[in-house]
Amino acid sequence: MSQKITMIVITGGPCAGKSTAMSWIRNAFQQRGYAVLFVPETATELITGGVAPWTCATNVEYQKCQVELQLTKEKLFWQAARTMREQKVLIVCDRGVMDNRAYMNDQEFGEVLAALHGEAVAWRDRYDAVFHLVTAANGAEKFYSSANNAARYETVEQAIALDDRLIGAWTGHRYLRVIDNSTGFEEKMRRLEREIAIFLSEDHPYEIERKFLIEYPDLAWLEENPLCHRVDIDQTYLISDPNEEIRVRRRGENGNYVYYETHKRAIDGMKRLSTEKRLSYSEYRRLLKNADPGKRTIHKKRYCLTYDTQYFEIDIYPFWDDKAILEIELRDVDAPIRFPENITVIREVTDDPSYKNAALAARK
Repeated sequence: MSQKITMIVITGGPCAGKSTAMSWIRNAFQQRGYAVLFVPETATELITGGVAPWTCATNVEYQKCQVELQLTKEKLFWQAARTMREQKVLIVCDRGVMDNRAYMNDQEFGEVLAALHGEAVAWRDRYDAVFHLVTAANGAEKFYSSANNAARYETVEQAIALDDRLIGAWTGHRYLRVIDNSTGFEEKMRRLEREIAIFLSEDHPYEIERKFLIEYPDLAWLEENPLCHRVDIDQTYLISDPNEEIRVRRRGENGNYVYYETHKRAIDGMKRLSTEKRLSYSEYRRLLKNADPGKRTIHKKRYCLTYDTQYFEIDIYPFWDDKAILEIELRDVDAPIRFPENITVIREVTDDPSYKNAALAARK
């Protein structure tokens, strides 16, 4: 059995429970047989050591230091993980590179990218999954406090704004999960633990997906929305048995892509068993040779939209100019959905096979 190393990010706004979450993750996943490694928060290390935005010449100079140190630490943790005897290694980053984006304007972020020869897509997608804990200031205001962090200075309004900027920095990642304050704190931690377990396929990785036909959206509104990000997707279906769907994807933007292979098997109605793994470019090219000749490759633009702690995906197809598909993944079949006011739903098509990507890909 080959070793499996997974790197995830735990992020969130002020007073979201991130520190407590680390203890929960260690206890839960060590019991499941993982070596759990923690990459400590880089900003805390630098600022306590005297390197801060207010001690450096400019914020850009500080951010260069922080990003470079973050990338270096992650590389070293990955190298160390490869030497370990455990077959399952979980690297947990206390914030990731894209968290820094929330503390810079566009020009500053561009300068940091150029200075470090970086690419925003590559920095965002270097992690396997991102879990965002919503600040207590949004939904659990009475628990919002600076008592456990003397450096916390944000008002409730500032904390919510920062929380949104952090979500916006990660929006577009293929596996972003937002853990809100709809339950008590202990249950919030359990939901985080379960989301990670599902991602790691430790719990049943059921995908409960609802799909809606919507009117062609206002692309200008989507493009200008700070909590929305567009990615390009090429989706190719492979030859498989009738009860299983196998596809490969190229996902990214501006010439920078990541590649995935996905297996899906229907369980009932909205529920499907779904497993996915990341591919190298050479693996992706090799699998393309097994493309189903009866289906064409689907090319689409996906707008990833975070709204009211929900993560929507809006797919724009080149062969439609009057409609689009909106999807949302749920953990509970009966969970309510709060649609953005700018989106007009025509009808639900979750159970309509003619709107599945595989059907849209069928050659006619």
